[in-house]
Amino acid sequence: MIRLDQEDGLWIVTIDRQDKANSLTEAMLDELVGIAESAGEARALILTGAGKVFSAGADLEAARAGLATSDLWERLSGAIAALPGLTVAALNGTLAGGATGMALACDLRIAVPSAKFFYPVMKLGFLPQPSDPKRMAALIGPARTKLILMGGQKITAEEALTFGLIDRIVEPEALIETARSLVADSCAADPEIARAIGALCTPES
Repeated sequence: MIRLDQEDGLWIVTIDRQDKANSLTEAMLDELVGIAESAGEARALILTGAGKVFSAGADLEAARAGLATSDLWERLSGAIAALPGLTVAALNGTLAGGATGMALACDLRIAVPSAKFFYPVMKLGFLPQPSDPKRMAALIGPARTKLILMGGQKITAEEALTFGLIDRIVEPEALIETARSLVADSCAADPEIARAIGALCTPES
């Protein structure tokens, strides 16, 4: 249910559990963590989903069993954020709940016009993973972050683009090719140069 395709330094990771809105079981989340933690050799990574939903977050039964508060989510986003290559979340549809963290950890986010973004963590009685509000606030500011996390608002793709939560809106048939075009220069460049430029673009904590 997690597919990994590797070609010329580009890793494409696809969440494929379409009958369950690409919700993640513990095994799937653990597999994503393993991929992200071993992707240091990749020159670029694209993270996407199959079908019309990127991910609904934790599988309902798994969430009830404790997955919603698992440290695997934080390990996943931390591993993605630490990758030296360019990372792109190619959001083929709605992004919800804990799955938001992996997209926030990417360098770039592109989404189809129908995508919506919501993170009803407070309503469900959980805290978000520690890095998620910080990364979201760095992109869209504290007020809009509270709009999503505390106001429980669903954000459309157009609003997400205006806010700065995503970087481009792309038609579904062009989503992966657009992501490929965004990482093409990084895949072709000297890895040390690409790594150095990435570091220069990252604010000091």
